[in-house]
Amino acid sequence: MDKLEQKFQVEFTFNVYFTHHLFAIDNPLFREAIPPFQGSNPPSFLFVIDEGFLHHHPNLVQQIRGYFAAHDAKMTLAGAPIIVEGGENAKNETKWIDNILSKVNQMKIDRHSYIVAIGGGAVLDMAGFAAAMAHRGVRLIRVPTTVLSQNDSGVGVKNGVNAFGKKNFLGTFEPPFAVINDLQFLTTLEDRDWRSGISEAIKVALIKDLDFFHEIEENVEAYNRRDLKAMTSLIKHCAKLHLDHIAGGDPFEKGSSRPLDFGHWAAHKLEQLTDYRIRHGEAVAIGIALDVTYSLLKGNISEENWSRILQLISGLGFDLYAPELHATTEDGTLQVLKGLEEFREHLGGELTIMLLEELGKGVEVHEMDHELIVESLNILERQHAKVTV
Repeated sequence: MDKLEQKFQVEFTFNVYFTHHLFAIDNPLFREAIPPFQGSNPPSFLFVIDEGFLHHHPNLVQQIRGYFAAHDAKMTLAGAPIIVEGGENAKNETKWIDNILSKVNQMKIDRHSYIVAIGGGAVLDMAGFAAAMAHRGVRLIRVPTTVLSQNDSGVGVKNGVNAFGKKNFLGTFEPPFAVINDLQFLTTLEDRDWRSGISEAIKVALIKDLDFFHEIEENVEAYNRRDLKAMTSLIKHCAKLHLDHIAGGDPFEKGSSRPLDFGHWAAHKLEQLTDYRIRHGEAVAIGIALDVTYSLLKGNISEENWSRILQLISGLGFDLYAPELHATTEDGTLQVLKGLEEFREHLGGELTIMLLEELGKGVEVHEMDHELIVESLNILERQHAKVTV
């Protein structure tokens, strides 16, 4: 038998920056994040901007044009920005990807040019997927504009859109060229979006960093009054934990384990069941509450610690339960239970779910007791009723 073996390694490096007023002409960060270009023409930049974000920042396009005019020797704008719908519809409607790819073609964006995506996590996911497909990969710069995208999704290596009624069914693993977090953008968020990203911080703290969990507990009032200094600390800490995990051995998720999806198997299904009325971070908060309650019933954590976690979640303004969690199929099966198989299918291999072994430490399991899940849902429904009375 003849055999030829091919083996090689590819190193990825990207920076996550933090700044204020990114497109102020006297802020050099954006320009300095781009390496010196080779050849006679500076690189082109095609901007994709979240329409909802632009509503709160109506002067943004003018600011970008002014910034590029001041630095036109180093970079050029590739025409007018593409404005896309924000929120989950950005990932549900294929027209947005088609529009970006069409503009890449029309504006002659090549592999040494850049797509700059400005918006929430859904817009970054969709624009990143388009960038990964064009020419097998156009350089992507992410400018996350929400807490959730600055501390979680925007600093990762995944892109994707929804299809066939499933979350992130289509997607790629494609590291960004750079991530630039403008913390000033957070000041115009609606309260729901300000709060939403904190659930991802709770998630990673519970499974990886007990001190961080204590920090979140101690700063509930600060987050609730929208203290930017406290939120900045949370975002940086959470982003660092996510980056450390990505570098930890399986960045492209070739195995069946995905620890950072603690609380997500039910969250993804809940988003679908509510037709995305519930935002991702809100669904994750409920998913965490569910898996924490399941961990309690399995004897992994004490009732005292279970109560602390639920008190933290509700104290930040999250719901602990949504009625759709008890929605059933025609044969009476809870629809949320289908989320387990969809989660397994998305990862491949055996079912792997992250639960709590103790505060600050996760443990992976490969099966879930459906009766205990139902009991957990019933407990959460009662807890939610107590909190909302």
